[in-house]
Amino acid sequence: MTTPISIRRLTSADIAEMRAMLGVLGRAFGEIDTFTEKQPRSTYLTRLLDSETFITLAAFDDGHVIGGLVAYVLEKFEQERSEIYIYDLAVEEECRRRGVATGLIEALKDIAARLGAYVIFVQADYGDDPAIALYTKLGIREDVMHFDIGVAPRGAA
Repeated sequence: MTTPISIRRLTSADIAEMRAMLGVLGRAFGEIDTFTEKQPRSTYLTRLLDSETFITLAAFDDGHVIGGLVAYVLEKFEQERSEIYIYDLAVEEECRRRGVATGLIEALKDIAARLGAYVIFVQADYGDDPAIALYTKLGIREDVMHFDIGVAPRGAA
């Protein structure tokens, strides 16, 4: 008999779990160096995890982090409301197809409702068929363009 998967929001008391989740994200995205080589100091992670506008959910199986979701609360200006942006979502490869990602999003929906957010949004890359299928199952697709605008360090020419 397998233990049920549990999902909980990480806090500043969960630095080790946050670091484990960074490993999950790095493996899932094929960017292990990006997520593990230059991890933030614990003081930085403590501040981030204590922030009201940063949401990190981790999925656990038998005490081990097997998935994670990172989201940001964005306060709107046109009305007194907020929306939540899922920045990253990943599950260990061997743990996929068990409802972990859906469970993470359902947990985020509960948090969003408590915060009074009116929508959760996420983007997916073309060709990432599993993510597109998941998000299609849970939401309404909008085709938009995404642009990255680089920022040069101050004083750089």
